[in-house]
Amino acid sequence: MAYQMKFSLGVQGHMQELILAISPIATALFLFGIGLYFRGKWAYWWMILMDAILSTWLFANILYYREFSDFITFNLIKGSGSTSDNLGKSLMGIMRGTDFLVFVDVAVIVLLLAIRFIKIDNTPFKIRYAFATTILSVGVFGVNLGMAYSNRSGLLTRTFDNNYIVKYLGLQTYTAYDAIKTYQNSEQKSKASDNQLKPVEKFLKEHHVSSDIQYKGVAKGKNVFVIHLESLQQFVIDKKWDGQEITPNLNKLYHQKDTLSFDNFFNQVGQGKTADAEMMLENSLFGLAEGSAMVMDGTSNTFQSVPAILDQSGYSTASFHGDVPSFWNRDNAYKSFGYQYFFSKEYYKIKPGYVSGYGMKDKIFLKDAMQYVEQLPQPFYAKLITVSNHYPYLISKKDASIKAWDTGDPTVDPYVQTAHYLDQSIGELLSYLKKSGLEKNSMLVLYGDHYGISNNHKAAIAKILGLDQIDNYNLAMFQKVPFMIHMPGLKGGVNHTYGGEIDVMPTIMNLLGVNNSGAIQFGQDLLAKNRNQIVAFRDGNFVSAKYTKYGNDLYFTKTGQQITEKTATEKKEVAEIQDYVNQELSLSDSVINGDLLRFSKHSWFKTVDKSDYNYKKSAGLKQLSEAQEKEPTSLLKKNKGKSTLDLYKTDAPELKNESSSSSSSSSSSSDK
Repeated sequence: MAYQMKFSLGVQGHMQELILAISPIATALFLFGIGLYFRGKWAYWWMILMDAILSTWLFANILYYREFSDFITFNLIKGSGSTSDNLGKSLMGIMRGTDFLVFVDVAVIVLLLAIRFIKIDNTPFKIRYAFATTILSVGVFGVNLGMAYSNRSGLLTRTFDNNYIVKYLGLQTYTAYDAIKTYQNSEQKSKASDNQLKPVEKFLKEHHVSSDIQYKGVAKGKNVFVIHLESLQQFVIDKKWDGQEITPNLNKLYHQKDTLSFDNFFNQVGQGKTADAEMMLENSLFGLAEGSAMVMDGTSNTFQSVPAILDQSGYSTASFHGDVPSFWNRDNAYKSFGYQYFFSKEYYKIKPGYVSGYGMKDKIFLKDAMQYVEQLPQPFYAKLITVSNHYPYLISKKDASIKAWDTGDPTVDPYVQTAHYLDQSIGELLSYLKKSGLEKNSMLVLYGDHYGISNNHKAAIAKILGLDQIDNYNLAMFQKVPFMIHMPGLKGGVNHTYGGEIDVMPTIMNLLGVNNSGAIQFGQDLLAKNRNQIVAFRDGNFVSAKYTKYGNDLYFTKTGQQITEKTATEKKEVAEIQDYVNQELSLSDSVINGDLLRFSKHSWFKTVDKSDYNYKKSAGLKQLSEAQEKEPTSLLKKNKGKSTLDLYKTDAPELKNESSSSSSSSSSSSDK
């Protein structure tokens, strides 16, 4: 019942319906059947315990799936400590009363035993019958597996979508499969050798695309701001609600003549969400199907990341985030990426009302971050991670300046308010950069990291987009996120190429004119004329300039027309794209799971020594002070030690109240 009512597994046809119905039987027989080997009450206790565990596991996956359209993995559990901040509020927003029905059988059986309606039978169950039950469970699983493979060949060997495993084999089998895969990945790293890098290098060489000559080095020596637009989707650009533009500041930037804007740019994240986006942007490697690579491998792996490359090219490198440093394991992964500084929550003065959801409110965070930006020796690479537009889209009345949507979906409706608030904060930042003079010597890269509204809110999505109903084509296009590159004097315009987050690193490197020839990166320069325009999603689906494959459906990308009967040519073209996508994902996984970059050597890159970095506040401030003396190129130094923070104007009510209090205090003191 849960498979049908709580998950969207894409079941089609009588065969798949039958498979779905029998898939839970084998594991249930096996696990409950173990109780038959015990005597008396112990058999009953075992079965009740198994029932409770399986029900709890199902319940947890229902909650997780509702928001992320995926199932829980062991690596996700392993990394949950790094992402648990504010989890309670998130769960309360996800839960539905009907979710608790999964525990009804447990409660009923315990009640019937308690009132002795069911009496404990102490007669030993014959071992041969217990063994027969175990054999029967294996037989049922064999039948299930055979039916699954007859309907989808290569189910366990060539799929990147966990939905398929659950649909064909059930949640418990998927959990066992994930455990085995997790173990195999661990073994893969310990046994990896430099020979395993050869097929990766061969694939990248075969599909290499030369970067655009016209844009090569146009931003050489410029500061780089990477502005992370949390959960912002492309559909809000130029969209109005209740007579107001949702993102007026981003709309203006999007259409400026010195902004390169991309209207077919897709998020490509998996379970790692924001962490996957960071992995792709700064490494041109995909996140992993089974969890966040930053959490699982960020501490131990070798990377050839943008911050490390720019550090070795004379840049200061820093990331700014208004939350705890351990979130997504950033305090460790950033050392592997080669960030010199990480200005996390401990670097800012946090007062009541400053924090909402997953960190500092954007208007306050961006303003406070500038005290450190103005101290960075130039040129610098600075990544600013906003969080106010993060699920569950919490916003106070005093921060909301646009009314909520009226879709009737309580999860979705406040999204427009937090997106509008994010846009306002970006507008304030852009104004400061112009006033302080930083804009004229900087390149701004703005990107949405992943979807904000998941596919499980189809009715709300349809209402927002003005559609009668949503199909898989609409859901695929809904994965578009904003991507803009702005720099005074840049030859801009709206670029229609199909690309995604995996392509950002080679694009930035080309614009900066930084040599990283032979680097292991799976993206292609978004400005290159002959790029293949294939966007691989983490689950193996894709969008290309001609075809879109999402779920079990295939469409023409330009028109959205579904292809139900493929011609021989279409079959061949789609198969070639799918083969490319499968190889790209598989080889990227092998690089991370095997830590293969430790075997990649280049004259232009020195392997990062993680012990060189210390992100504690005392160490970071000392390092920043020493760097300014050594290289007096910071904005603060160029301004002869006078801060530019008074140029930063914000209407954040929390800061306005403080200003009023300060003024009143001063006035009272003067009167006295």
